[in-house]
Amino acid sequence: SSLFAPHRHLEPMLSLDNAFSLEDLKAWDQRVDGGPYLCEPKIDGLAVSLTYKAGKLVSAATRGDGEVGDDVTANVMTIAGIPHTLAGSNHPDQIEIRGEVFFPLEEFAKLNQDIVKTGGKPFANPRNSASGSLRQKDPQITASRPLKMLVHGFGAWKSKADSQSQVYELLSAWGLPTTKKYEVVADSTAAHQYIQQLESDRHSIEHEIDGVVIKVDNLARQRELGRTSRAPRWAVAYKYPPEQVNTKLLDIRVSIGRTGRATPFAVL
Repeated sequence: SSLFAPHRHLEPMLSLDNAFSLEDLKAWDQRVDGGPYLCEPKIDGLAVSLTYKAGKLVSAATRGDGEVGDDVTANVMTIAGIPHTLAGSNHPDQIEIRGEVFFPLEEFAKLNQDIVKTGGKPFANPRNSASGSLRQKDPQITASRPLKMLVHGFGAWKSKADSQSQVYELLSAWGLPTTKKYEVVADSTAAHQYIQQLESDRHSIEHEIDGVVIKVDNLARQRELGRTSRAPRWAVAYKYPPEQVNTKLLDIRVSIGRTGRATPFAVL
């Protein structure tokens, strides 16, 4: 559906500037004046913001244009692993939690197998499937899909933490699903080593990734660096090149239509 109610974010959901090479990463490193940095997988999913008041989940919304998204609260409430009430204590009066909703790759493959067995058309890729599953008019359809979410940041919140990594520890203590794959490193050289290692391990991760997000770990430094109109200056997305594989042409066959028209097609 495209008929969801609008939801205005308390703070904008920004995009990220991209880096495609070690030179790009070093240039960004110079602009922010060095680490330490928090590195984490860039999940290829659907950006979602959760709003909690006094520890209770009250709304969930898509990114939209960054200022206003779609209210998908009823659908997000069906996703396993997203707490309706935060664990622990000392919750802020109000907080926006940012993260990505995705299809686990193993579950995505099983779902497509089941669809094909029943004569249906399989989903094209996990990201679009996650988006479509979350935007169902009927939340029960969303509930039937094995979606997950990992949180990776926050919007409106006066955090008393000193670092992004401390925020992650706090979010985890509140029962929110956070990635275990993040790492705090000293400088851009160590960040690039993390990028290379993660690329070699990318197929062992439960969700699709298209790169690494590198963030200045110190929150005071993040506030000093600020943001542009579209992206924070204290974070960058190092994008992996698109994966390529060879496709083998096995045969060219011809189908004859109802009117006798012959149409060649490839068997790959």
